[in-house]
Amino acid sequence: MRDGATRKLMRQGGADGGFAARYRATLVIVAGGAEGSEVELEGERVVLGRGPSVDVPVDDAGVSQQHLALELTSEGYRARDLKSTNGTRINGATITCADLKHGDRIELGDHAFQYVVEPRDSGPRAYEVS
Repeated sequence: MRDGATRKLMRQGGADGGFAARYRATLVIVAGGAEGSEVELEGERVVLGRGPSVDVPVDDAGVSQQHLALELTSEGYRARDLKSTNGTRINGATITCADLKHGDRIELGDHAFQYVVEPRDSGPRAYEVS
């Protein structure tokens, strides 16, 4: 790792105390089909779209093959439009890149998702043995 070309990546749930270690982030589908379903965001980059190589498939003609990337930062996820044909809206505003906050509404085509952030249970597990 001292070659200057290799870099250490942030791992989810890592000991670094970063966002993924402290919080659980999900997308809840609120419009477009399968309302109420939840997708947990795992990893440093999550791609939404209707193409075969995406992490979160969205069956919608108004959504590009690779439409949106959610990128993990130390403060949470950042939404980055991947030069989609119809654009990405967050809380009604068209974006190219934006940091997400709990409760934000993300719209792709006719689909809408709500970004939800919850604290992870940081206490030790306790079991009652009978």
